[in-house]
Amino acid sequence: MSLKDHLYDLRHRLGLALLIVAVGAIFGFFWWSWHIFGLPSLGDIALDPYCQVPADDRLNQNGACQLLQTKPFESFMIQLKVGAAAGMAITSPLWLYQVWRFIAPGLYAKERRFALTFVAVASVLFVIGATLAFYVVPQGLVVLVGFGDNQFLTALSGGDYIDFVLALLLIFGVSFELPLVVVMLNRAGVLTYDKLRRWRRGIVFGLFIFAAIATPGTDPISMVALAIALTLLFELAIQLARVHDKRKARKRKAEGLDDLDDDEAAPFDYQPSQVEETINEPVTQKQPHRVRYDDVT
Repeated sequence: MSLKDHLYDLRHRLGLALLIVAVGAIFGFFWWSWHIFGLPSLGDIALDPYCQVPADDRLNQNGACQLLQTKPFESFMIQLKVGAAAGMAITSPLWLYQVWRFIAPGLYAKERRFALTFVAVASVLFVIGATLAFYVVPQGLVVLVGFGDNQFLTALSGGDYIDFVLALLLIFGVSFELPLVVVMLNRAGVLTYDKLRRWRRGIVFGLFIFAAIATPGTDPISMVALAIALTLLFELAIQLARVHDKRKARKRKAEGLDDLDDDEAAPFDYQPSQVEETINEPVTQKQPHRVRYDDVT
């Protein structure tokens, strides 16, 4: 394909991806109040962490769990924002497939398998991180609203609460990509197991500092949960790097590369291979094509 055709293909793929995202956002907007097949609505899922706060510690009007709307159309914007986020998550296989269709023709078969593995593992880790954050939010809210010795009544604004939840989900999901990055760098030969083992204490200390800075809230629950999860995932990445380096060392030893001196050439076969003889096939002469002109010409 020419550069012009590639640009046309890029426009086509981006257009389809945006259309898929728009359809998912519309579905998420109406899912806010829909109960599909008896499942909880998107609004119930979004408010579930806040509703787990004890009723005595939050605004409880008419026995219902509700957020506080402080601006005109705030509820509409919240429904649109949460619906768009949920729609992008649900339709992610479809619009990611359009991106893949544009990138895949320029990759070799080995690179395609590598990219598919990377995307699949990254998606699973992001979902695990977001799920953990969703279960950490109620405990963090309980700690935050518990200060004041029952002298304050919590009435969270809808926009502030949704921004807090979405930011926590995004931070946990992106942070869980750390072990995948470490493993990929080890596969590429940038980071070895020996370096990771020597840097373990400093990296763990840095992970705790990162968790304290990255979490949007000031509660210790989300900070400690993110730091412990990242530490466990980093330790898993170190062990995977250890297995990979041992397998690589055994392979080099079996080939005899480690026993060579620095000035000794590797035992490769430098003899050029023979070129296969070509069979001369008779070439058929094509008759010249006669151009037919009309009467006017």
